[in-house]
Amino acid sequence: MKTYELESFLKSFLIFLILLEVLLAINFWNEYQVKKIEIEEKIHIEMKLCAFTLQCKGLTTDFVDKAKDREENILYKDGDFYAYFKVPTAEKYLMKVMYPRANYIPRVKKLESTLYNKFWFYSLFAALVSFLFSIYALMPLQRALRLNEEFVKDILHDFNTPISSMLINLKIFKREIGQNPKIQRLENNIESILSLQDNLRIFLKGVSTQAEKFSLKTLLENRVNYFEVLYPDVHYKISVNQTELMTNKDAFTRIIDNLLSNAGKYNISNGNVHIVLQGSSLTIHDTGKGIKKPSKVFDRYYKEQDRGIGIGLHIVKKLCDELNIPIHIQSKENEGTKIGLNVAAVIAKKAEED
Repeated sequence: MKTYELESFLKSFLIFLILLEVLLAINFWNEYQVKKIEIEEKIHIEMKLCAFTLQCKGLTTDFVDKAKDREENILYKDGDFYAYFKVPTAEKYLMKVMYPRANYIPRVKKLESTLYNKFWFYSLFAALVSFLFSIYALMPLQRALRLNEEFVKDILHDFNTPISSMLINLKIFKREIGQNPKIQRLENNIESILSLQDNLRIFLKGVSTQAEKFSLKTLLENRVNYFEVLYPDVHYKISVNQTELMTNKDAFTRIIDNLLSNAGKYNISNGNVHIVLQGSSLTIHDTGKGIKKPSKVFDRYYKEQDRGIGIGLHIVKKLCDELNIPIHIQSKENEGTKIGLNVAAVIAKKAEED
């Protein structure tokens, strides 16, 4: 189950379970109140039997004078329970029958224990029903997502033939007429299409865990040369020493490509992009438009511009998590964006180089 499927399942499960739990709680609270009243009614009946049969087990009796505030056959709950009853042979007196609250409390506790056990049993049943309901609700979504993924995979596969044909014809054309800036731009545009394909593949499949050692500076220089052709009015500057990384090179290149592409795409005319390595912190700082809500840029499909589909930075975050490279972002509108990568975990150790 993929992350977004798990999220959908958990939300459906929790919403349905909470709804059932609320209904159960209301029902059991109402039952608790009814049962308490029944216990009090039973106590009252026991008092009546005591008054008329003098069988007063668990009860105490006393005789008191009649008074206006002493109503007969009514259960009083002032501290202990008590009630007043007529004495057939003495009209001036009433029999006071008392039931100690100390005896009442265990009866209520027993009721609570019984209802709690029933509540948890029904809660387990509600959790099972919620689980089955969530699975059932998720199945159509999973089928739709699978169809969508298969559709995207088929499109990616169908793109391979025309793109390969374009690359072959460009190479033949280049041999015939030699180096030409227009041909270079065409090649770069085709590489951009291939880069989008790679993004979609990573989005669908994830990334391989295979690691290799490579020079960070060399990789950055190669990628900057590529983006300088795409964004000729943006000035890229690299301040990186000879540091080697040990990680999946293709995945790390995909991270850098997405970040450099955004830095160029959303920059101002004659803007700058500074790429700096300080210790284990690699930062890419641009002078572009900035971001309104930096905390949301790694969310899938989130975008603040009309361009793109909103998965570039989501893929960057996904790759960073898989390569164990923490990433953070700082941005202000009309001032630019600074993205930091902590590459401490993937820097090749000197012991490995020897």
